[in-house]
Amino acid sequence: NSKVTQREHSSEHVTESVADLLAHQEPVDYKRSVLNVTGETWDKQKEGDEDLDAENRPAWNSKLQYILAQIGYSVGLGNVWRFPYLCQKNGGGAYLVPYLVLLIIIGLPLFFLELAVGQRIRRGSIGVWNYICPRLGGIGYASCLVCFFVGLYYNVIIGWSIFYFFKSFQYPLPWSECPIVKNGSVAVVETECERSSATTYFWYRETLDISNSISESGGLNWKMTLCLLVAWSLVGLAMIKGIQSSGKVMYFSSLFPYLVLVCFLVRGLLLRGAVDGIMHMFTPKLDKMLDPQVWREAATQVFFALGLGFGGVIAFSSYNKQDNNCHFDATLVSFINFFTSVLATLVVFAVLGFKANIMNEKCVVENAEKILGYLNTNVLSHDLIPPHVNFSHLTAKDYNEMYRVIMTVKEGHFKELGLDACLLEDELNKSVQGTGLAFIAFTEAMTHFPASPFWSVMFFLMLINLGLGSMIGTMSGITTPIIDTFKVRKEVFTVGCCIFAFVVGLIFVQRSGNYFVTMFDDYSATLPLTVVVILENIAVAWIYGTKKFMQELTEMLGFRPYQFYYYTWKYVSPICMAVLMTASIIQLGVSPPGYSAWIREEAAEKFLFYPTWAMAILISLIILASLPLPLVFILRQFHLVSDGSNALSVTYKKGRMMKDISNLEDNDETRFILSKVPSETPSPMPTHRSYLGPGSNSPMEMSSAPNGRYGSGYLLASTPESEL
Repeated sequence: NSKVTQREHSSEHVTESVADLLAHQEPVDYKRSVLNVTGETWDKQKEGDEDLDAENRPAWNSKLQYILAQIGYSVGLGNVWRFPYLCQKNGGGAYLVPYLVLLIIIGLPLFFLELAVGQRIRRGSIGVWNYICPRLGGIGYASCLVCFFVGLYYNVIIGWSIFYFFKSFQYPLPWSECPIVKNGSVAVVETECERSSATTYFWYRETLDISNSISESGGLNWKMTLCLLVAWSLVGLAMIKGIQSSGKVMYFSSLFPYLVLVCFLVRGLLLRGAVDGIMHMFTPKLDKMLDPQVWREAATQVFFALGLGFGGVIAFSSYNKQDNNCHFDATLVSFINFFTSVLATLVVFAVLGFKANIMNEKCVVENAEKILGYLNTNVLSHDLIPPHVNFSHLTAKDYNEMYRVIMTVKEGHFKELGLDACLLEDELNKSVQGTGLAFIAFTEAMTHFPASPFWSVMFFLMLINLGLGSMIGTMSGITTPIIDTFKVRKEVFTVGCCIFAFVVGLIFVQRSGNYFVTMFDDYSATLPLTVVVILENIAVAWIYGTKKFMQELTEMLGFRPYQFYYYTWKYVSPICMAVLMTASIIQLGVSPPGYSAWIREEAAEKFLFYPTWAMAILISLIILASLPLPLVFILRQFHLVSDGSNALSVTYKKGRMMKDISNLEDNDETRFILSKVPSETPSPMPTHRSYLGPGSNSPMEMSSAPNGRYGSGYLLASTPESEL
């Protein structure tokens, strides 16, 4: 019944459409035909490699493995030691309101956007942004640089955790007591430790052996150098085979921290004073919600908690199937991240509540001894002591009552007595974050646990796994786009990257290395990443087109995403991110660049300003991370390098071509010629025009700007999709 048979057996004229004619032809590739107007030489070997790469792109073994990878990447050390601090500092339970609002209007839409573009285009960050907007292709390179900077210092933190992990296999824990040193024939407590605390001394002196300032290098700390080598070896082994190896690691590194957090929560709730810590944590201070600084810090935390702009999210989603429901993935991972932060906050403040009670009791005992001394020397009268107070079993309540009486009677000379109020609230208000929380406050609390070595091993193994999950995502933000773009061997590049990073990372294991970690953490990523995410948003919403992107998502997902995403991508998120960037720049200008140095002689921290050469490094980090953005734009704007948009090539795979022809209607030839999938390019005929919204143009019209040196403006099938 074909028209070819009709033509052969009938004298009447038979009309054949373009689709009919093409259905009986061999697959045509115009790159190798006379229609190749670019002058580009057809390289059979190169094209074969590209087709093979697209068809053999690695994929996740299961949806669970992919979800665990995204959770492992987004849930990191910041959830454990940054979020609880911000929560306490910015109004307790009231802080959860701005955080949740900003998670919904900034975090979730932008996370969904990155997942969608990675899954749609199936390339790393460089390939994705080269395809969406070649002139903004620098976004991918900037993401790689930021990932490199962050990976350099982040792995140092894993190295510190490894050191503490191995030191935990002894009883008592080595940071539970101050060391004794011999001064001639007399044994005395180490002065620096006595003036601070055992855990503080172990962190600054035994672990870091820290110098007094960033200007004093002090040489390499060999213990930390070995730990850094172990950390990079772990990352290299996890990444060597791409997602085939890292995906398997994620089963443990993503799930184990939750097991530890639940165990710590159960154990913490059984400790005396845990409820005090949790109540202090979640008591809302509603006036804080009106403070713009609270909203700025909440937005920054949302931004970094989800790993936006790094390229790791895009890299992981690029290994998904085209019909994967990435909207569900974005919602699930975003809220798992939020609930993990809340869980970690419960754990931290249950333990810190216990520690606060211990320290408060210690304060009461020390000050009670002072009062007894004053009573024995008649400095204080026995009449000042309430009759029910028993010094052998003195409670915090009794001490506070006695303290108020003495303060009232001895008002003029009270300061000379040197008595402390010993209020539990004061102990709970001593907010700590980052390394101060993990390596000082939390470790001190664990020394009071029964079976403290076991809990210490579990805690630092959890930190190692949290860090490893984030490092795998960060390194994927480097390796996936580079391997996709430059076709280098995966194993060779991964090993080379880890070795190079270890060598450069030696700057962080000097005795002054902790100060460089602070510098990189504060300045290497914040501003460049904010600019990167704003440009990502603009590239998709305003250059590629939100309506066009929504239509492609509808075809990819099988349902149309909520209109909420249309308005957040187009208006809300860019405005919020621009405000955040402005606030970050103002914060950098208002807050003088400096760091907290540990002064050995004073056994205390002191804020110091960065010297001139350190300021030069700091500014260079920001400029270097942002440099690819204007550089690539200029090179492609003035056609100094090719952006790939002038390659007139249409490659039809025979199986797919026949599938498309089977769905063609009589008036669909235009769709077939100009696009791989008929529905992707609407026909100019009104009856077949897809409705994209009021006043909208068709994708054909939207892409009619001149491309390359010929300005052909056709929407061609030369995208990464057409090579699959």
